[in-house]
Amino acid sequence: MSSGAEKTGERKPRIKVTVNGPYIVTGNVPLSKKVIEVDDHGYQIRWREVEKYPQRKSYALCRCGKSKNLPYCDGTHVKSGFDGTETAGYAKYMDNVKTFDGPELKLTDNKPLCVGSGFCTRAGNIWNLTTHSDTPEYREIAIQEAADCPSGRLVVWDTQGSPIEPDFGASIVVTVDEDGITGPLWVRGEIPIESVEGIEYETRNRVTLCSCGRSNKKPLCDMVHLDP
Repeated sequence: MSSGAEKTGERKPRIKVTVNGPYIVTGNVPLSKKVIEVDDHGYQIRWREVEKYPQRKSYALCRCGKSKNLPYCDGTHVKSGFDGTETAGYAKYMDNVKTFDGPELKLTDNKPLCVGSGFCTRAGNIWNLTTHSDTPEYREIAIQEAADCPSGRLVVWDTQGSPIEPDFGASIVVTVDEDGITGPLWVRGEIPIESVEGIEYETRNRVTLCSCGRSNKKPLCDMVHLDP
């Protein structure tokens, strides 16, 4: 039986990595820009939306970082000789995690996915908060810190072994840190990402794609955008 989307000719959300070129996004995926806000002590506390881009059924997002029409591609990758060779590999999230057990929460940490957003450091850091998760306030903060981690490096799990994930819906966010530095593309809501070779990366609720063109594990972000 055909789905409603198929009957109306709509395409499901999807991202295709192109050869030394942009990310092609299809499926009417909402695109916005969010910045990190910090508290009076300099700790990252929330994401704040600052812009919603016009809704489009499909669009091309810059991957080389040099477009004059960011976040969209303007063809500059051709002139600049951008090398977008993918080197991330296809490992699953759970293949490379460390686990931290607490009384009310379990935390899994895949450190290589870190993009430096810093939400995990507030209130004594998420690892300590997990250890003391029988305190309702600490449990709540730990859950929020994990949810704000754009790459999904950090995931908290309940006592039944189910991940506690925010319900984003299919969407993409252009991220900007508290210093005004543009970070990765925050892909949310389990949007499939297909490599140049036609292989799908693990579909997750939170993934961060390189937007500066300098990552050493393309198409994923590796925090190099923070280097001078």
